[in-house]
Amino acid sequence: MAARLVSRCGAVRAAPHSGPLLSCRRWSGASTDTVYDVVVSGGGLVGAAMACALGYDIHFHDKKILLLEAGPKKVLKNLSETYSNRVSSISPGSATLLSSFGAWDHICNMRYRAFRRMQVWDACSEALIMFDKDNLDDMGYIVENDVIMHALAKQLEAVSDRVTVLYRSKAIRYTWPCPFPMADSSPWVHITLGDGSTFQTKLLIGADGHNSGVRQAAGIQNVSWNYDQSAVVATLHLSEATENNVAWQRFLPSGPIALLPWSDADHMDFIDTAGAMLQYAVGLLKPTKVSARQLPPSVARVDAKSRVLFPLGLGHAAEYVRPRVALIGDAAHRVHPLAGQGVNMGFGDISSLAHHLSTAAFNGKDLGSMSHLTGYETERQRHNTALLAATDLLKRLYSTSASPLVLLRTWGLQATNAVSPLKQQIMAFASK
Repeated sequence: MAARLVSRCGAVRAAPHSGPLLSCRRWSGASTDTVYDVVVSGGGLVGAAMACALGYDIHFHDKKILLLEAGPKKVLKNLSETYSNRVSSISPGSATLLSSFGAWDHICNMRYRAFRRMQVWDACSEALIMFDKDNLDDMGYIVENDVIMHALAKQLEAVSDRVTVLYRSKAIRYTWPCPFPMADSSPWVHITLGDGSTFQTKLLIGADGHNSGVRQAAGIQNVSWNYDQSAVVATLHLSEATENNVAWQRFLPSGPIALLPWSDADHMDFIDTAGAMLQYAVGLLKPTKVSARQLPPSVARVDAKSRVLFPLGLGHAAEYVRPRVALIGDAAHRVHPLAGQGVNMGFGDISSLAHHLSTAAFNGKDLGSMSHLTGYETERQRHNTALLAATDLLKRLYSTSASPLVLLRTWGLQATNAVSPLKQQIMAFASK
């Protein structure tokens, strides 16, 4: 363990201007910096949810938490006027997490759309999978990211005595404690912001995206590559009325395409996400007894102002934790959106890490100790690496029209559709 700790110390910068600087140094004299029990770097969906999970944990009632967000505080626009094209597919498990600290109630009072049926099919063959819920349970939910962020911000305001949120605050330097601390050295992680202010923390949680500065500063290796694809997201208006609780997804050689249900009481809109295909089949859906092909609704027009394009890629951190640091969300893993599991994987990280930290706090343990951080890493890497590998394989398998591979995936779809226990296993794995 000593050798491992030494290898993590020293001045490291991944690339010029690529991220905050890591160093290990001694302090001269006592520090007057505010010491937080946990600092979460990155105030997006996953980072804000992480801060909420800890802020509402009964065993963290006497802890101090800091959430750092580089951007400004977002103000939710009038929901009756606009629809955001940035949405997330929220699994029942993720909804349970959001419910645990009250955010899901706000979402339900604002806007979301549940779906209860889904059809996935191959453009190069007649193979399909139909998922249907006979018991009318929700398979998942389509929610605007702005709505989720608003709900999280409301809950963070309610625990402002435990959780401090700093907007427009970007860390430019992290200083890790030395592996063999001297009498005048700090045992905590030292954080310097762009405005010169400094803090210390017993545990730093990196939730700052796939270009994570925390990951780079900690010297954690990241395996990544870009795909030869970009995702296009737009809002579509339908030609006819529909029950609007079905998700249609089709694999094309040029990339997957999906029609995801979205509406409020007065509108029938859909979110068309090129690159967001197999998400529900991988994990949110239960098997169906009926596999009759169903045609998707016709599209009347596309909201031109809603179109957005973003590049796709895959990434995975070799380690999720090191002494006094943990990575969650896209900082730890970046996945192709065809599985639709990006934010759900991040929320799964939160559930696991919060559980381990809550247990440590209850037992009076050091929050930054590897004794419980490695438990989180083991638990989540087993789940995430399998899902990343499966998603990457699906992307490559469905990116070709070669007859042998078309036949292989046709058999795979047909077999999966015919074997209900297999569908149940897929659902159970991805919904964790």
